[in-house]
Parts: sequence; structure tokens; C-alpha cells
Amino acid sequence: MFAVHQAPLLEEPWLEFKNLLVRQLAFCVASPNILSAIPSELVLKHVFQLHDNVTWQTHFQNYQARLRYLDQHPQELEIFLQQLKSTRLGLRFEMFIWFWLLDQNVHPYQLLGHSIQKIAGPKTLGELDFVLFNHETGKVEHWEVALKYYLAERDLSLAYWYGLNRSDTLVRKLNHFSQKQFQFADALDYPIEQRFAVLKGQLYLPIEHSPQHIPDWVNFQRRLGYWGSCIPPQSAHFYRLQRLEWICPQQHISSDTAQWWSNGLYRQKETNNFYMFRHAPLLAQKLEN
Repeated sequence: MFAVHQAPLLEEPWLEFKNLLVRQLAFCVASPNILSAIPSELVLKHVFQLHDNVTWQTHFQNYQARLRYLDQHPQELEIFLQQLKSTRLGLRFEMFIWFWLLDQNVHPYQLLGHSIQKIAGPKTLGELDFVLFNHETGKVEHWEVALKYYLAERDLSLAYWYGLNRSDTLVRKLNHFSQKQFQFADALDYPIEQRFAVLKGQLYLPIEHSPQHIPDWVNFQRRLGYWGSCIPPQSAHFYRLQRLEWICPQQHISSDTAQWWSNGLYRQKETNNFYMFRHAPLLAQKLEN
């Protein structure tokens, strides 16, 4: 269990930090996108890109010294996150990215705007997460950021990756990027020249199925989890993660060994392997072919 589909040497440098907030900040910057490429079957209305793995590795390398300082002196990060009143992990992820982008000494971006609303008369057309000027390319970029957890079903094809809310699917999110979020040609009087989706989090394979071909757009440099409705044979080695630990777990085990299993994310002790448990009666009926 858990070993078949992993890359032989996954780099997970966020685990070297002690403070939970700094570990999560490091994850948000250093982790690769959950997709290595935009699926070929996706019909793009407005073209966008994904940063490659090397880009995020470089960003982490440039940020390491700052992260080490914050690990010892996290007050600035703690105060910044106090602005966030919501418990939604996606908004927390966006705050971490915002905190990093504000530090112009560690990356080539100049932050031109954040959460920019596009309004036409009484109608709100949409909102842009980040608009940046890239000093290396000389181009204005529009970034949309999302933290997602998708569970694969059936043949693992694009149509069958579901969020914990089954209306939230991977294909729906990618279409939303293309059709809605990246529709704008300009923002803040700047012409948008490149569009990037920052799509991080984790993908989960079904544990109860035999190994299947995994789509080539799945990024194997990001750890894959498993999901299922059965309690794994090694259940004595699992503990349940707190919700905020879904971004990155605390350095030390945060709860007792799992005995009564409920819907949620579990981590195998002494590893960084993850299992998303879902009670079978609570799973929605699968869509008809």
C-alpha cells in the first residue's frame, strides 16, 4: 500500500521546518502543481499555463533563508494570517501565496494587484487573484491560485476526479479557469500577457481498485494519496489529521492512533503517506454512464 505510484525520491523540503505556519508557507511555495500538464482532452476557451516543477524548486531555493528566519521568528507571518477570518483552506493557501509575493527580495515578481474585481456597470464580471509584473520576462501575468483535493474513480480519466463535494470536479475547475477566470485581456490598465493557474494540493487514487494506468497529466513529483471506505490493514499506524494539517502536517503527531474512523484525512506514522477515508453510505451515487 502507498508505495507503487510514488516517485522514487520525492523532494518535500517543507518538512524540514518546525513551525506549522512556516511548514505550510514552505509547502505553498515549494510544492509542484498537482498536474504536470493541462489534459489534452480539455478544450480551452482562454489559454493558460502551469508553472513547471523547476520553477517552484527555484522559488523555494531563493526563499530558503527567509523561511529559516521565519521558522525561528514567525510573528510577522502570524500577524499577516490574522487578516483571514475564514477557515477555508483555499483562502488560507491564497494568503500564504500573497505573503510570499509581497516579499520582492526573493522572486522576480512585482505585485501589481490582488483580488481585483472586474465590474461593468452594476454587474461584477469576475475577480483576478493576482496580477504581477515578471522582471525576468518583462511581461504582465495573471495568476489564479487554488488548493484542491481530488479523488479518482472508475478509469481515472479526467471526468472522474471528484472533490469531497462531488459538484467540485477537476474538469469543472479546469473549465472554470479557461472559460471564466482567465477571460480578461487587461487589469488595472495593464495588458495581460501570460496566464498561470497555480493548482496545488493532493490527488488520491482508489485503494480498493487494482493498479490502473494513471493519466500522463498527473504530476508524479507531487505525492499521491489513496482513498477508500475500508480501514487499511495497517490501521494501527495511522492518525487523523486536523483540518489545517491538510496543507502540511505538524512536525509531531497531532492526535492519538486512529481507533474510531470518520470521514477525513489520515497520515501513516513515520511516513508522509496519506489516506482519505470516506464512509461508504455517505458517498453520493456515481454518475450514470
